[in-house]
Amino acid sequence: MSRDDVLRVVRRDHPASDFEEVLAILDEYGVESWHRERDRVHLAVLKLAAGDLEELRRQIELARTDYRDALAEAEFPENLTRRVPTGRSSAAEQAAMDDRDWDQYQRWLVRP
Repeated sequence: MSRDDVLRVVRRDHPASDFEEVLAILDEYGVESWHRERDRVHLAVLKLAAGDLEELRRQIELARTDYRDALAEAEFPENLTRRVPTGRSSAAEQAAMDDRDWDQYQRWLVRP
């Protein structure tokens, strides 16, 4: 995941008139020493915001608190909603869920 991916998704999901504002909102994450995986987190919050500027602001604020929440919700939605207590799902079931989560994320990322 790269800055080019972030810019492409911003252009895809937001009107051109909002481009600079979206980048300014995104750039609120990545300034602190504990902010990790900047481009990956930016993509996660873009996915979660689904083109809504107010939701983007909310998601960035949440990511600034704990970026892992944004990553988990964007990249592993089935895992979060169908999490089975430890030991209750087989390795095959967990692998299938992980595959579905990865597929949904990739479809979102590369869609035109």
